[in-house]
Amino acid sequence: MDQCQEPGQSEEEVTGMVCQEADLRDGEMREVTVGDQKVLLVRTQGQYSAVGSQCSHYNAPLVKGALVGDRVRCPFHGACFNVRTGDIEEYPGLDCLPSYKVKVEDGKVYVSINKKSLKLTKRVKEMCSVSADIKHTILLIGGGPASLVCAETLRQKCYQGRVIMVTKDTLPPFDKPKLSKAMNLDSNSILLRSSDFYQQYGIEVWTQKEVVSVNPAAKAVKMSDGMLQHYDQLLISTGCRARPLSCPGCDLKGVKLLQNYEDAKEIYSACLGQKAVVIGASFIGMEVASYLSGKAASVSMVGTTRYPYERSLGPEIGKMTMQMLEEHNVKFYMNDRVTEIRGANGKVKEVVLNSGTVVEADVVIAGIGVIPNSDFLAGSKVEVDSRKAVIVDKFMRTNIPDVFSAGDVTSFPLTVRGDQRVNIGHWQMSQAQGRVAALNMLNQPTKIESVPFFWTVLLGKSIRYTGYGEGYTEIIFKGKVEERKFLAFYIKDEVVVAAASLMFDPAVAHLAELMATGQTLTKAQAQAEDLSWLQM
Repeated sequence: MDQCQEPGQSEEEVTGMVCQEADLRDGEMREVTVGDQKVLLVRTQGQYSAVGSQCSHYNAPLVKGALVGDRVRCPFHGACFNVRTGDIEEYPGLDCLPSYKVKVEDGKVYVSINKKSLKLTKRVKEMCSVSADIKHTILLIGGGPASLVCAETLRQKCYQGRVIMVTKDTLPPFDKPKLSKAMNLDSNSILLRSSDFYQQYGIEVWTQKEVVSVNPAAKAVKMSDGMLQHYDQLLISTGCRARPLSCPGCDLKGVKLLQNYEDAKEIYSACLGQKAVVIGASFIGMEVASYLSGKAASVSMVGTTRYPYERSLGPEIGKMTMQMLEEHNVKFYMNDRVTEIRGANGKVKEVVLNSGTVVEADVVIAGIGVIPNSDFLAGSKVEVDSRKAVIVDKFMRTNIPDVFSAGDVTSFPLTVRGDQRVNIGHWQMSQAQGRVAALNMLNQPTKIESVPFFWTVLLGKSIRYTGYGEGYTEIIFKGKVEERKFLAFYIKDEVVVAAASLMFDPAVAHLAELMATGQTLTKAQAQAEDLSWLQM
């Protein structure tokens, strides 16, 4: 690309002529370079705009994503950015993209970047801080993604009261999806924000503190150390905890649950060169087995269905993932369950299955589901469902005034399924709900309308998923599952309710964006040979 000093251009900018005006049609994007900086150049409605080229979540190249209207959606994990402003509009991730000046002159397109921001790939949205004069407190219970996005959104919208986040974790908000995918992590590498960040924007983070009860009448919560804290508005975003095993021997040394950073480190070091048994062929269980293969002496997986993910992704994909792990010496015991864990000297020695099979074990890791963390709400009159999830409306409000809830602990109405009440444990959905809760706390009525987006990683390969497939009756495949390159459409009542893919980007990102714009995707569309509507 030509680098040039434009007449009248300031000394502080680098300008590049990046293309001819006629080079891009509406709805097209291209990665260009200006002064060593990669830039995403987009043309929509006859106008050019330029933003950072990498997703602010994990730096995926956005040029490989899906462009629908004024939004580009990341091909890997579904974050969305406005191509005119660079602002993040859908999660995961926290930061916006830098946006650059574009000028069209004599049929040529020029992009200018301020020299100070040449190396920046992301941008923190402008935020205010706390003001000592304002006597108003918003208390966030839980240190996960919903609380963090809620806190940041409050500050972005000029809320200057106290923001207090209480978490029983030892760490401030961290990137929890990484714990099962790469267990041996340095704690600093997974923190979502630095301690300086919280200080700068006046967000109080209290770690290793647990709320044991809520009194909405007095607008106060009680901590395990007896401390009382007053609030004006409250967010319950306590997430879920791993469901413990309940068989004989489940209390032996070497039986582990993966809940926090310390657990991940402990499981990793306990399994090195040892025999590991993972109970539960769930997303977490499969990721842990995948990560430990090649590090543990042996890895065995016990599951109650024929194949992993059989109910969620279907038997074909389940069988394929099982074969992937078997190639890396993971041994599967499916259609079976644990009846007893036997030990010697108080330590795990073997796992006994219902079929009579006995599997040798030094470490047992349970991944058999989760329980919403809502026990502390007993007596508060905050309504929970039969699974103990906190019931909220589309504005993330509970049945108690000034008490909101967000994240994995909630049961909420899902737009893409006609407001069916669901409990979804996705990182991206928690962030979206945290934002919606903050806006409604500030009396800016906003509904949760995000489309679920989820990913799992096995042996470096990523399966992406969007929508909500519960109750699907049929799966239509494009590509070949056995070749490990496919797109699966989940059908219910002649409509596509969800999709999953492997090595088929950006199909799932594009589908998520179509669902987000309210489009109904039909079975006939999924069956069609021509998939040009997916921009593949």
